Parts: sequence; structure tokens; C-alpha cells
Amino acid sequence: MGVPGRESPALLDEAGRLRDLSGVTGELDGAFLAAGGLARLAAVAVDELPVLDAADVRVGPPLRPGKIVCIGLNYRDHAAETGAPLPAEPVVFLKAPDTVGGPDDTVLLPRGSTKTDWEVELAVVIGRRARYLNSAEEALGCVAGYAISNDLSEREFQLERGGQWDKGKSCETFNPFGPWLVTADEIPDPQNLGLRLWVNGVPRQDGSTKDMLFPVAEIVRYLSQFMVLYPGDVINTGTPAGVALGAPDPKPYLAVGDVIELEIDGLGRQRQVVAPA
Repeated sequence: MGVPGRESPALLDEAGRLRDLSGVTGELDGAFLAAGGLARLAAVAVDELPVLDAADVRVGPPLRPGKIVCIGLNYRDHAAETGAPLPAEPVVFLKAPDTVGGPDDTVLLPRGSTKTDWEVELAVVIGRRARYLNSAEEALGCVAGYAISNDLSEREFQLERGGQWDKGKSCETFNPFGPWLVTADEIPDPQNLGLRLWVNGVPRQDGSTKDMLFPVAEIVRYLSQFMVLYPGDVINTGTPAGVALGAPDPKPYLAVGDVIELEIDGLGRQRQVVAPA
């Protein structure tokens, strides 16, 4: 919680109150996870932590990520709506870590943009080093927890301006993240979560992680064959159907003043207002 760059770590207790974690750790990041931070938190007497006044206080991202690795076309219905063939292997691209913001922070429409799009996604947070993993069990053992990502995309920059997808994915504010990092033990089956998104109150996406082409365990195992995943790295696992790109013309791309709301079962809810860059 707090202003960007100077947030204080907090914990949500069973009664829905925010508890101050600044006496336990100064930062929630990869170093905290690598040093067994989640085990330390599990041993904390939550009732003894100070209660924070959450009124009118900004909620920042629940973690400062290392790299952000994204999986494209990972839902059958999303591939179909965009006219893309189903991939035989995960489609992998990277997103700049400085795109990450709080779950309710303003989204900035890039200058010259006419095709900015939304994507509700399950984000996987890595909790231990993943390198050349051999099994789904090993892969899930490297997951610290889960959160919501809005993998915003500028489709002209992404698809019509040459090069790779990164130009359309790494604009500032293009990865609202959070509000919570929910630990893996609280999400026993990441392949049974509903994902929903609305724009200006109109339902746009309503899917389930059970429809992923490549489930979480396989994504983590697969990525570990090509790169080392470190504590604090985040994986955006793809989006279901319902993006503007897949809609009939005229496609309802985002405009200044639009309100985006999204949620995933058990992971909370986000709300962003679109403003000019």
C-alpha cells in the first residue's frame, strides 16, 4: 500500500483487514521469496500485526517482479476468435517489468494508439529457481502463488508495425497486477478458476483456466528448458476469448475514459480508468 515506489507490504487477514508487514519485511520481491519469506510469513502471529486503515489508500502491486514471461494464444477460444492456428508449443514473449502497476492504477492510452486491448490473465509467481525441470510436480513446486494480470496490448503496435510482439505489450502501465499474491496452498487447482472482465459495465470475457491449451505446470516446466526462472519472476498465462481484437468491426478498442474491471476466482478484483499518456 502507498504511493508508487514507496509501498508498504501488507497482509490480508481472514476477516478482510489489512495487516502491516513492515516489521517482518521491508519488501515483497524475489529476494524475499528466495530467502524463505513465505515460510516466515506462515509462522507470523497475524493477530499481533498492526491493522492498517485502508480507506483511500492506494493498493500497489503485491510483488516487485523480476522478468515477466507471457504465453500467447493459450486458450482455444481466443485463438479461434483471432483467426490464429492452435500452437503446437507455447507461444512465448517477454513484457517489460516496468509495465507493472497496482490493480486500480490508471491505464495510459499510448500516443497514437487506436487499438489498445484488454486481456484478463492468471499470473503465476515463481518462488524458487526453475531450471530444466522434468515433471509437472517439480514445476508446481516452484510456484509461490497466483495473482491477476491485465495483459494490456496495443494491437497495431503488436501486429502491424513489424518485429516481435513486445512493442504492443510493453507500453507504460500495460500490466496492472494484483491486488493480492495468493499463495499456492490457497489455490489447490489453478486449472479450475473463472476469469471475467467488463468494459464500462459490459461483460467482455468470461472464461476458465480449465480451457488452457498448456496448463500452469506445463508452462513452468516448458519455460525452464529455455530460460532460468527465478524467485519473483511472473508468468502471464494467456487470456480467454472476448478481447476487442476478436470482436466484429467496428472493434471496441479502449478509449480515454473507459473503465476496465476484471476478476479471477479467489484472487480478487481490479478496476482501471483509461487516461491519455
